[in-house]
Amino acid sequence: MTGKSKKEKQVNENTLTNEIADIVRERILKGEYEIGEKIKESSIAQELNVSRTPIREAFRMLEEEGLLDYLPNRGCYAKGFTKRDVSDIYTVREALEEIAMTWACERITDEEIERLEEQCELMDFYTQKRDMDKILSMNSTFHDIIYNSAGSRFLAQVLRSYKGYLDKTRKSVFYEESFLDRIQEEHRAIFEAVKARDTERALEAIRAHLSASRERTEAVWNIK
Repeated sequence: MTGKSKKEKQVNENTLTNEIADIVRERILKGEYEIGEKIKESSIAQELNVSRTPIREAFRMLEEEGLLDYLPNRGCYAKGFTKRDVSDIYTVREALEEIAMTWACERITDEEIERLEEQCELMDFYTQKRDMDKILSMNSTFHDIIYNSAGSRFLAQVLRSYKGYLDKTRKSVFYEESFLDRIQEEHRAIFEAVKARDTERALEAIRAHLSASRERTEAVWNIK
């Protein structure tokens, strides 16, 4: 019984830490905290009515993500993303995605194409329903199928790790309803090119998708 209570307490503490990290992360990315602005534990603790322990853990998470700077004896300061940061992120992502797309067109199996089509149809359905959580889930699976079909375990691992980081900044992009139809059109174009095993068309489709994704990210996060 005691062991179970300790475990439940740990789960609750982890959940609280993640919730605090989500709140502060969103404020940093949306520019509610200016780059270089000090973020005080005491202010967050008072606002959210929580102790400082989960706040410190949340700050450590955000420091690892590159969104906070911790200066000994001075505190934590917002870093956020500059336009140059976003440009660098998408330049690296484009290079990796192009490799994955080229190999996927060469190596994808009929079964993987069927699974990719299923995810595309599900995204069509949930886009019409405006079910953002389902769209995010389907989107993740869609890209994972392409990464796996490229036939490189190392590339798939790197891309999934990289996408996991990007997902922390992309969630609000998918929650902007005005973007949803266009995002799905871009995914449909990627699918049709991969299904045809047309490498050039697939590369054009992924470049267009990433270019539009960069613009959406800058718009939603108010990046200058």
